[in-house]
Amino acid sequence: MTATVTPNGTPATVPPATATPMGPATEPAASATATATGALRAFARDRRRPIAAGAVVALVLGALLLGGGGWPAALTVDLSGPLGTTSDWIIDNRDSHPLFLYGLGHVSNAVVLSVRAVYLVLLALGWAGVTAAAGLVAWRVAGARLALVAVAAFGACGLLGMWVPTMQTLALMVVAVGASVALGGVLGLAAGLSDRTHRILRPVLDTMQVLPAFAYLLPVVLVFGIGVPAAVLATVVYAAPPMARLTALGLRGADAGVMEAAASMGATARQRLLTARLPLARKELLLGVNQSIMMALSMAVIASVIGAGGLGDRVYQALASVDVGAALAAGVPIVLLAVVLDRVTAAAGERIGAAPARHARLGWAVAAVTTAAVAVAGRLSGRLGWPDAWTVDIAPTVNTAVDWMTAHLYSGVPVIGGTADWAGHFTTWVLDPVRGGLQWLPWWAVLVTVGVLALLIGTWRTAATAVAAMAGIGVLGVWDPALDTLSQVLAAVAVTLVLGFAVGIAAARSARLARALRPVLDVFQTMPQFVYLIPVVALFGVGRAPAVAAAVVYALPAVVRITTQGMRAVDPAAMESSRSLGATGRQQLFQVQLPLARPALLLAVNQGVVLVLAVVVIGGLVGGGALGYDAVFGLAQGDLATGLVAGAAIVGLGLMLDRVTQPTERRDPAGKGA
Repeated sequence: MTATVTPNGTPATVPPATATPMGPATEPAASATATATGALRAFARDRRRPIAAGAVVALVLGALLLGGGGWPAALTVDLSGPLGTTSDWIIDNRDSHPLFLYGLGHVSNAVVLSVRAVYLVLLALGWAGVTAAAGLVAWRVAGARLALVAVAAFGACGLLGMWVPTMQTLALMVVAVGASVALGGVLGLAAGLSDRTHRILRPVLDTMQVLPAFAYLLPVVLVFGIGVPAAVLATVVYAAPPMARLTALGLRGADAGVMEAAASMGATARQRLLTARLPLARKELLLGVNQSIMMALSMAVIASVIGAGGLGDRVYQALASVDVGAALAAGVPIVLLAVVLDRVTAAAGERIGAAPARHARLGWAVAAVTTAAVAVAGRLSGRLGWPDAWTVDIAPTVNTAVDWMTAHLYSGVPVIGGTADWAGHFTTWVLDPVRGGLQWLPWWAVLVTVGVLALLIGTWRTAATAVAAMAGIGVLGVWDPALDTLSQVLAAVAVTLVLGFAVGIAAARSARLARALRPVLDVFQTMPQFVYLIPVVALFGVGRAPAVAAAVVYALPAVVRITTQGMRAVDPAAMESSRSLGATGRQQLFQVQLPLARPALLLAVNQGVVLVLAVVVIGGLVGGGALGYDAVFGLAQGDLATGLVAGAAIVGLGLMLDRVTQPTERRDPAGKGA
């Protein structure tokens, strides 16, 4: 044996020449083998290369074996017969079968009685009592400024002639939010205390998070019929997941040191939960309540299409008759209600952990007594309802403005054209080519593309889920409408990301711009999805372009916020280091900030896609067509086959888009994050 030194300076032992005879012909062969092995290892090390190679092979094989064309009819399943039979059975037995009489019927009655009880309490308080209660609660939670905002918001609801619809929506909200928080809290508690339950619930909550609101409506309508019970239960199912997620997050993120200290003191599991875990998770719990309130308000408005009544019904009826003035008169109270509820719950969350104010209980007692006194005074004066003389009808003024816009901005604007021209050009130059290109692609090419995109940022399991979701759409027989919806989503996401990244980067680099944008983003982020349809109908008419415009406006605030936060979270040391090396502002942006903010930017893309899909589907109400139209048609006509298939396809599309845009942690064989 002889010793030598490797190129890196470490000693290595090699056998003597006589131990392994090697002739001149074997040395080049061994060198070639080693070179080939190294090349294969380098090729496999960069996972993008084998993925790209596999995609090329799949595309070639698909072209040779499967040809082109849309989804083959032989691979579709017609569910219209079974779904129609199921729908007929439910409708025929809804009033007689024991399942409905002794089970679901009691649930429906409980919902109706609860909503009616809350509504009667609000009516008994009168407009003065409700307004006083809102102002006093806001004062106790967030201070005098928000109290004035709350009083002004409820006063504006009455001033616009929307007091009764506002109370109807508020009554439905109280019941739905209470049930959502209870259901989400129980699920979150189970997931926070049990790893097995958390693993089981996680994919369910993931799926529910990407479901557009419309997908929840048809099943509950089928079981409970048109009316308040269906609206409340759809709202509960829609608003419970964020409460469950945040509850589980808070419980699982409890300080391990505190939990160990509690256990060492002999506390039982129940005592540790009540005295340690839940107090430590208070902020997450209240954030869950806040998110449930906002989602419940959004869904309560959308549920007007199934008989929820209230403000959403006024908006829906106005949109159906293209009465922008009436729609805006009902839309403004929705926004005001959302802003007040969001601010009050957010302020309550910020105060958690702070020292309680002196005489806090006395303050709440004074607020309750004052509310009761104001309510009694209103009842004695005989003015429980908002006085008609104190209302202002803004619909004629708004419609006059819309007519002016139609005459001067809608079309015929010199040089730049009008909004209708922009909508037409966007449809002709963007939406039609994207839809045509997607529908021209062979079905197998679409599946391969989806799988590759999911695999590039995720795992094989993620890719398999995305491909299965897209294939399920084809099996349901709605391949072309789904690609039509997908084309609108892609176009809206592209516009959203361009605008959102540009504005977010600018806000991250300018504190003044960030301060100016904050109230605007706050208002836009609290507006329910339905409200966004009002201005786009006024500006662009009906069609696919207005649906895309509404989706862009709805998703833009989230993208801007996440981008700004991600850019600001970049390590200051890295920025200072690049600055000391003489990097310009442009070099810092493209070579330091954007690469380091990549996780936040990917999250912005994911959230933008999910939010865009939600509004593009609702765009079926204003001529968006595709799956959104099928879902609306199924709801309007009670056609379970059309509506449920469209809803299932929307679910598949949302699940696919979520998996394609949501980075998934990959693990190496040793179990370490890659």
